[in-house]
Amino acid sequence: MKVQDGQIVRLSELPAGTRAVIKEHDESDFQLTLMEMGCVPGEPVWVEMVAPLGDPLAINIAGYYLSIRKNDADKIWVTCEASN
Repeated sequence: MKVQDGQIVRLSELPAGTRAVIKEHDESDFQLTLMEMGCVPGEPVWVEMVAPLGDPLAINIAGYYLSIRKNDADKIWVTCEASN
């Protein structure tokens, strides 16, 4: 998927190498767990790698790497940043 600067998409839709900022979460039982892992609104996130079949994703957030299932990444909305 080709993303543009300022576009709002789900984290699961971003290709590897894309930078974004977390905007919000969908309401879910997993929302508190995501926030405890550092996935809070306003936090920059970088999609480091996507597994060959698209699940899971490896992201860099809050200074550490986090592996997150695509199903959980679907619940996170991000604002894309311009790629360098």
